Amino acid sequence: MSMSATHAAFVLIKRFIETDPRQAASALENLPEDKAASILKNLTAAQAPHCLELIQPVIAADILERLIIEPANAILSAMRADAAADVLRAFTKEAQSAILEGLSPQRKDDLRELLSYPQDSAGRLMQTDAIALHRDLKVKEAIARLRALAPKKPSASYTYVVDSDNRLLGVLNMRDLILASAEQTIGEIMRTEVFCVGAFTDREELIHIAGSKHYISFPVIDHERRLLGVVKTQDLIASSQEEATEDLQLMFGASAEERPFSALSFKITKRLPWLYINLATAFLAASVVAMFEGLIDRIAILAVFLPIVAGQGGNAGNQTLAVALRGLVMRDIRPKDARRLIALEMTTGLLNGVAIGLVTALIAWLWQGNPYLGLIIGLAMIVNMLAAGMAGAAIPITMKRLGFDPAQSSGIFLTTVTDVVGFLSFLGFATFFQSKLL
Repeated sequence: MSMSATHAAFVLIKRFIETDPRQAASALENLPEDKAASILKNLTAAQAPHCLELIQPVIAADILERLIIEPANAILSAMRADAAADVLRAFTKEAQSAILEGLSPQRKDDLRELLSYPQDSAGRLMQTDAIALHRDLKVKEAIARLRALAPKKPSASYTYVVDSDNRLLGVLNMRDLILASAEQTIGEIMRTEVFCVGAFTDREELIHIAGSKHYISFPVIDHERRLLGVVKTQDLIASSQEEATEDLQLMFGASAEERPFSALSFKITKRLPWLYINLATAFLAASVVAMFEGLIDRIAILAVFLPIVAGQGGNAGNQTLAVALRGLVMRDIRPKDARRLIALEMTTGLLNGVAIGLVTALIAWLWQGNPYLGLIIGLAMIVNMLAAGMAGAAIPITMKRLGFDPAQSSGIFLTTVTDVVGFLSFLGFATFFQSKLL
């Protein structure tokens, strides 16, 4: 990119920052990292951190690596703590330590604490800019403080009350604050029935809480009830939507971090291993067909019906898989419910298999004029859709129990089951009834 092109990009992105920060972040993401770093370095102290907060953390880390240490530290110091921690997680442990050493002691401690929380926990999802006032503050002082904080924290929904050790004591109701005497302390008018969550509460439970409590946000505390931050419901919704799109990619063997215009090398390294696994499972299904090669040579019409049996099983299995994955995300499926869900989906698969099998058997009979061919494909359809119901429910539950993402290429494993069972049952029944087919 020439100097004039770089300058033009800088002017465009700076204009976007003033009118549409998300568009500016998107423009930076699509530039080479060294050019993006050059532009970022020339933005103001307020613009650069805000823009970087909106960029994917992995890409933001790549851009920061191109900056010399002083501007990078200045930007990380000015960013929201939760956003800065997300960017730091994309660095190696050694790089994280080096970067943290260049930050202020308070900032260093805050980021280290955020980096220690598990993936998808409240501590990882929270924002640390909650408004908290000391209980001994007078009402008139609290109102003045809130007015001063309003421009800096426009998205804050609640005002919490804490003691001298920052322990959460209550929450302020704005009506109570306005109607109270100016000389009263906020400790006297606060509401002590405040709902809060622990820093290690996982996202699935947080989503369930958000759906049942209907709060705009809720405070996060540590084991000593010290206020750490707030989890916003809108952030949970956004993270759930992001997880849903990630799960969609994971189901088919793509990386959760991949974007439409990710680097070619990134796309290949993330996709290729799963394509090799898919290739291996395809050969497994093919080996089942090869076992009946002689039978297919003698009764060629069997080859016509193989994809029908496998395809219907795959469709039925994907229906079950979608329901099971959503149930796991929304915490509708508890560990003790696993057997009941699998049994229910197997029953559903069996009944659907009977309904589809009867129609398929009738079509095969009328088409080829052989009732036994209809019987064979009908029985195979029942068996495969039964297996599809079981696999569609059992695969994601099993992967979750083993500590893997339940969406991680579940579709590939499910397709293997329905192909192998479909081919084996159809050709197995055909072998048993082959004298009726010749």
